[in-house]
Amino acid sequence: MTTPDIAAVITAMYRSLGDRPGFDAHLHPDLTIWESDAPALLHGLPALDDLRDRRAAARTGAPARGSVTVSPEELLTEAWDGTGVARYLLRARYADGGRDDVFRVTDVLRRDETGWRIVHHHAEALS
Repeated sequence: MTTPDIAAVITAMYRSLGDRPGFDAHLHPDLTIWESDAPALLHGLPALDDLRDRRAAARTGAPARGSVTVSPEELLTEAWDGTGVARYLLRARYADGGRDDVFRVTDVLRRDETGWRIVHHHAEALS
């Protein structure tokens, strides 16, 4: 089952990757986040920014993999009134042709005056 307006939010969000304001427009400011490389539940956009900055610092000095293309696959979405859920695999493909990174993702969304925004994101690295 796919809910087209929620699927469009998820797809547009990943097209905005690299543009923090564009990407974050799809996120509720008070969202919660589980990430494989974060030891605890993250609360809010400032905590997400801290994680992003730590990831960028960890890449410093690491071999460059070139540009990356990120896309949701096997996207399933549903909605009940003002609440929605998206389940998908997120694949990161690198220009160096090496192994893809793949994540299993669940997003919970709420619809408000700005449209659908993610209020909880859970991503687990598979590879």
